Amino acid sequence: MRRHRNAKIVATLGPASTEPEIIDALFTAGADVFRLNFSHGSHDDHRQRLDTIRAIERERGRPIGVLLDLQGPKLRIGTFADGPVQLAAGAPFRLDLERDAPGTASRATLPHPEIFAALREGTELLLDDGRIRLRVDRCGEQFADTTVIDGGMLSDRKGVNVPGVVLPLSAMTEKDRRDLEFGLGLGVDWIALSFVQRPEDIREIKAIVDGRAGIVAKLEKPAAIQSLDAIVAEADAIMVARGDLGVEMPAELVPSLQKQILRACRKAGKPVIVATQMLESMVAAPVPTRAEASDVATAIYDGADAVMLSAESASGRYPVEAVRMMNSIIARTESDPLYHDAIQASHTPPRAEAADAIGHAMRHVAGLLRVPATVAYTSSGYSALRMARERPEVPILGMTPRVATARRLALAWGVHAVLCHEVVDVLEMTELASRTVLAERFGQAGESIVISAGLPFTVAGTTNLLRIAQIA
Repeated sequence: MRRHRNAKIVATLGPASTEPEIIDALFTAGADVFRLNFSHGSHDDHRQRLDTIRAIERERGRPIGVLLDLQGPKLRIGTFADGPVQLAAGAPFRLDLERDAPGTASRATLPHPEIFAALREGTELLLDDGRIRLRVDRCGEQFADTTVIDGGMLSDRKGVNVPGVVLPLSAMTEKDRRDLEFGLGLGVDWIALSFVQRPEDIREIKAIVDGRAGIVAKLEKPAAIQSLDAIVAEADAIMVARGDLGVEMPAELVPSLQKQILRACRKAGKPVIVATQMLESMVAAPVPTRAEASDVATAIYDGADAVMLSAESASGRYPVEAVRMMNSIIARTESDPLYHDAIQASHTPPRAEAADAIGHAMRHVAGLLRVPATVAYTSSGYSALRMARERPEVPILGMTPRVATARRLALAWGVHAVLCHEVVDVLEMTELASRTVLAERFGQAGESIVISAGLPFTVAGTTNLLRIAQIA
């Protein structure tokens, strides 16, 4: 099944999309990667969904990526004695570690000593997704006396954010570690790490994963933006978690941050996903707002590798329609001549290394010869990703003998992943590429194609060959 677009769609599975026929319909409508959100659902739920995805993959003969999204540390206040309380602007409010004392209108439990360790006078705390704002006046290892800046109703277990502060927390909880081992045992292709604050968070999880899956760093903390280039360098892919970014940072900064992150990922050649509230109204309505359609299109104009649906496909009333709509918006945007101008305008110079030189040359050769497709023969996926960085105007066939690589490439811009057998020489590779372009209906006999690969073939990350061939 060929997608007539370059950007990919990530669809979250949940209560509205558990049945096999719905998951199959989501794939048919345009989903390239399925997200399993481990903030919700049991291990059995996720196992059944993954089994369904693999069954569809076998039936359709197309590699499908699976993204496991770890919950990460959830910072929340405790409970209240008599239900929700009203916090008035200017009133004092105390947070402490007294777990057995129910909250009142003047205090609440905050069972996270790590937060108190990081607080300083003048630090701001955000409660309930930023609806309530507190300023720290005095603090210690077990308490913080604050003044309410922006008041409102506060109820049990609301979330806490500490913008501008690097908290002494691992990005992985014990639950995350259990979920991670479970997911790796199932054979997921990508792991999304929440609450990333620094590159060390990525190194910690990579040591555990040990190459069994790609790592997606979710950027949802201001501290991560301050270490953006270092985090992009460590991660295998990036997710722009705009909802959480918009809680800890002013909403008006999020659009420019999105562009900054996408530019950094494009420069590094790392896939980047734009996520959160993209077609939010389709949770309850069969069509999106015009602003939402424009939002998705903007991410495509900016060069995103993928756009993601969350509640729209996981718990909404119109999951299939949401994927179909996103597919339509992407295809329409990419057909706009201004899209190609925007993509080329955002191009950054390649690095002085063989893989980038090959990818850069391939884009120019493909444009000059007007070939119908380019082919990246790759074991690790590196050749295909370096080519995707160049954003050629023709499709990229990512041919690989490794099913894990084919599934991971389902996330990469413009790459149509195809599983093939291991080749032993350049002649066999050329013949196989020619047959595959024909079989996948990307070109016709007599047309030229451009092929990149690495020699020797069995060594990952050695892109050093550019070949022009004629389809026999």
